[in-house]
Amino acid sequence: MAEASTFAGFPAVASPEDLTADIAIIGIPHGTPYDDGPGPSSKSPAAIRAASARYAAMRDNHDFDLGGPLLDNRPVRVVDCGDVPGDPADPAGNRERATAAVRAILDAGAIPIVLGGDDSIPIPFFRAYEAHGPITLIQVDAHIDWRDDVRGIKEGYSSTMRRASEMDWIEKIIQVGMRGVGSAGEAELRDALAAGARIFTARQLHTGGIGQVLEPIPAASRCLITLDFDALDPTIMPAVNAPSPGGIGYWQLIDLIHAIAQKTDLIGIDLVEMTPDKDIGRLSALTAVRIIFNIIGALVRSGPLHR
Repeated sequence: MAEASTFAGFPAVASPEDLTADIAIIGIPHGTPYDDGPGPSSKSPAAIRAASARYAAMRDNHDFDLGGPLLDNRPVRVVDCGDVPGDPADPAGNRERATAAVRAILDAGAIPIVLGGDDSIPIPFFRAYEAHGPITLIQVDAHIDWRDDVRGIKEGYSSTMRRASEMDWIEKIIQVGMRGVGSAGEAELRDALAAGARIFTARQLHTGGIGQVLEPIPAASRCLITLDFDALDPTIMPAVNAPSPGGIGYWQLIDLIHAIAQKTDLIGIDLVEMTPDKDIGRLSALTAVRIIFNIIGALVRSGPLHR
C-alpha cells in the first residue's frame, strides 16, 4: 500500500513529467491572491488528502455510491502527483507552474483531478487545454465569476469565467448553482449572457432537476468541470469562504457528475475554495473526498476510460 500522505493511498509520482497513469491527482495550493500571504484555501489539498487516508484500505470494498468497488475491478491506474510548488508572492509564477504541470499530465495521456487552492486556480488549469479543444466548460459555483478585474488584478477568483470566455478552445460555458449575492453586478451578468453562457441557478436546479443542465451539453463533447465547493449547501460543506443557504445537495452534485461523464468525454476537473480552518469535524474534507471518489468512479465507468 502506498504512503498515506497521498490521496487514498494511491501511488505517488514525484513529477507529472514521469507519469504513467489514467487519472492523475495533483494539488495546486497557490494561485493569484488578492491579498498578501497564503490564502485560506491553500491548506485544502493537504486537508483532503488527510481525510482520504481512512479509505486507503477500502478502495476494493463495495462502494454504494458507485454500485461496486472504486475502480470496478478494472486495470485503471490512479496516481497522486503531489502539489505544484507555489508562492503567494509570485502569482505569475504560480500560474505558469500550474499550467505546465497540468499540461504534462495531459501529454502523458492522463485525466487531471486538481485539488485547489482558491478559485483563481482554474484559470491556469483551463490554459493547459489549449491543444485539446473545443471544450464545453461546466462551472458549479454559487457565483458567476465574471469580474474583469478586482483592484487591477485580472486573474483572481472573481474573474475565472470571464478569462475562460476569452480562451478560443472553450466553445461553450454552462454555469450551475448560482444563488445569493456575490461580487458580480448587473453588468457582469449581462456580459456573461452576451457571451453565450447558460446560467442555471440553485433554485432552478432544486425545482427542475439536472436534466435541464444536461440538455445543452453536446453529446460526446470534450468537457471540463470546475467545482467551487461553495456551490454546495453549507450544511454539508461548511468550510468555504462565502457560505450561503440554499446550495445544491450532495446527491444533486453526484448525479450531475455521473451524468456528465456518461454523456461526454470528461477530460478534467478542478475542485477549489474549501477552507479547512472553518471545517466542522472534518465534514467538508470528508465530503470532498467522497466527491472525488465519485469522480474517479464515474471516469472508470464512463467516457474515455470506459471505451
